[in-house]
Amino acid sequence: MLSRVDLRGVADIAGRLPRPEPVSEGSVAAVREILDAVRAEGDAALARYTKQFDGAVPSSWRVPPAEVAAARECIEPSLRAALDAAAESIAEFHQGQVSKEQTHNRQGITIRSWDQPVRRAGCYVPGGRAAYPSTVLMTAQPARAAGVDEVVLCVPPDSDGRVADVTLAAAAIAGVDEVYAVGGAQAIAAMAYGTESVGAVDVIVGPGNVYVAITKQLVAGAVGVPAAFAGPSEVVVVADGAVPAEYAAIDLIVQAEHGPDGLAWLIAWDALAADAVESAVAELLSAAARRDDIAATFSRSGHIVLVDGPEAAAEVVNLIAPEHLQVMTDAPEAVIDRVCNAGAIFRGPLAPASIGDYVAGPSHVLPTNGTARFAGALSVRDFTKPMHEISVDAAGLAAVGPHVAAMADAEGLDAHAQSVRLRGIGDKAQEGSDDK
Repeated sequence: MLSRVDLRGVADIAGRLPRPEPVSEGSVAAVREILDAVRAEGDAALARYTKQFDGAVPSSWRVPPAEVAAARECIEPSLRAALDAAAESIAEFHQGQVSKEQTHNRQGITIRSWDQPVRRAGCYVPGGRAAYPSTVLMTAQPARAAGVDEVVLCVPPDSDGRVADVTLAAAAIAGVDEVYAVGGAQAIAAMAYGTESVGAVDVIVGPGNVYVAITKQLVAGAVGVPAAFAGPSEVVVVADGAVPAEYAAIDLIVQAEHGPDGLAWLIAWDALAADAVESAVAELLSAAARRDDIAATFSRSGHIVLVDGPEAAAEVVNLIAPEHLQVMTDAPEAVIDRVCNAGAIFRGPLAPASIGDYVAGPSHVLPTNGTARFAGALSVRDFTKPMHEISVDAAGLAAVGPHVAAMADAEGLDAHAQSVRLRGIGDKAQEGSDDK
């Protein structure tokens, strides 16, 4: 079920690690076809692909606002309370990321800088296999904290052409402005380029399958897209037998149940501990509701990696750059202090990744497919752009004008130099230089 990779005593760890399959050219070509069709045909293309992939076309692409608002009262009170609690936690965390306006003064030049929120943000939430109200909160709440004017949500419809009440309830709680019953690559295309029914947005965020992730990469430039490849779920668990094997086993299963394209690795330097976790996985899997999805993930990209110790474990983690990293060892700092590539780190026996998936506060939209090497969790910064204004007084112009003229002359940009000389600065500086 979980294949073994023994790296004990191996010098070239990178050369021996299993690597994920690269994105196929066929997948990219299929996405390009959808993008081109939506761009050219608008809603007609949305209808064709939604019928093909989801089995039904909604009567209206936009879910009526009254239906969204009513959904909050349709769900179980305990679930509504959980969503409210999660929303509060997520909002509070991301409000702490909002930066204040800054002013910098030097030699008569004043620079005022601030983070300007985009006007319209698009949030993508997967569907099909399950409803994900948590992802609604984890994408919309950071946008709201950033100060985005309009938050748009796209989610695939079910076989009846509807969006689940729990998803709509989360949209109501998060203050989403528009909800559209469309998913997949066609939803990303609609938000990027706009159609008759779906208005284009400035930024697109949210996780999805490999096709959704590829689509976001392809539309980047036409619309803002975070650097992270937010694709199928990944987890690396580091364990040494210091905590019950069942803890490590269930946490491998937690992320694997998202579907067959994910990644689930156990790293250990104690072979007996690895054996115990593997046995626990088999026992828990036999009773798992989604055991077929879990088994598919394990068979494709489930591994037990044996290493020499914490330092080697951290090296493997950094090479994989996983979405979720869980460290359940006697001395977790021996691993964590050496890790520089991970989307989110969960430390100790009482911090399963599911806490981060739902209620901790940081967004659970995390980098996958190795992009944790240069990207992190979705944040307020993904919905803003840095802006600044520059003002100059007479003393400032006198101080820097000669430098502007000198550099412009060196670059052969006469108008640049003239722009300060016309203000009586560059010429005076030049005259002073000639006098010497």
